[in-house]
Amino acid sequence: MARLLSVNVGLPRDIAWKGRTVHTAIWKNPVGGRCRVSRLNLEGDGQGDLVGHGGEQQAVFVYQIESYRYWQQHLKRTDFVHGQFGENFTIEGLPDDAVCIGDRYRIGSALFEITAPRVTCYRVGIRMNEPRMAALLTSSGRPGFYFRVLQEGEVGAGDEIVKVGEAKERITVAEINALLYSPNHPRDRLERALRIEALSPGWHASFEALLQSQTTGAGSGNAGLAPAAAAHPVAPGFQPLAVATIDQESADVLSLLMRHPDDQPLQPALPGQYIVLRLGRIGVGPPLFRSYSLSGPLSTKRYRISVKIEPNGAAGTYLREHIRA
Repeated sequence: MARLLSVNVGLPRDIAWKGRTVHTAIWKNPVGGRCRVSRLNLEGDGQGDLVGHGGEQQAVFVYQIESYRYWQQHLKRTDFVHGQFGENFTIEGLPDDAVCIGDRYRIGSALFEITAPRVTCYRVGIRMNEPRMAALLTSSGRPGFYFRVLQEGEVGAGDEIVKVGEAKERITVAEINALLYSPNHPRDRLERALRIEALSPGWHASFEALLQSQTTGAGSGNAGLAPAAAAHPVAPGFQPLAVATIDQESADVLSLLMRHPDDQPLQPALPGQYIVLRLGRIGVGPPLFRSYSLSGPLSTKRYRISVKIEPNGAAGTYLREHIRA
């Protein structure tokens, strides 16, 4: 029987990191006693980045104690505490390669539904004091997942996690995560993923774009499809990049040159590799995810991509209208 081991909450705060201030709620601390769960949050909890985290689709982040043990061994560390990975629920059981998007669970008096894998950002690396952590979480196939709250209630450490329903399409959290981040996006798998009603809108939009790119033949990376020659993205996980220059190559093609905000070296790239951008559209909707082939000389100082602005293309239009060097 799966079990809730710890309920963890934390409010956003500013921290100093590499010469700048980061607003984050990645630090979560265990709650004593029962905790009220609402549609959008746990009592006493908050998010620092409201574009990439929080909201009804990502009300509760869940991580497994089995993954704690994996990382303790992999990183050779013994200092982990509940909430270490920024999760609201530390649980026993429900591994990412067994639970599916749309599975429903009763915990305490509240009812939850799995909506998506965690989208890992660089803040978890700050919390862990391990700069590689975002990439490691993605590449390990141990992202954890988000709950939507279907019925508000109270939860507490020690509560049993009881499965009460599931989606018709059985695709695990690990499989959904790999479908976005791997270079291969089989059409039948995309179509299956899009049939899952519980899948969060952000992930749904990304898979729709991948499917559309196959239908229209837009295989340059503009709609999120990695080129067939690319075996892997340059690096899994996410980190912030600053746009150094924007060149208007033609009426409908932009080239962006990106660098690390602190001018630190970037992950070395190989010919044919690509990067995945997470575009946080503030006040517009959920983030977009798009894969773009590297279009410039290989460098650890800069990544260059070229983007064709398609009619009604959400990502290209966003880059053209909102991103500035």
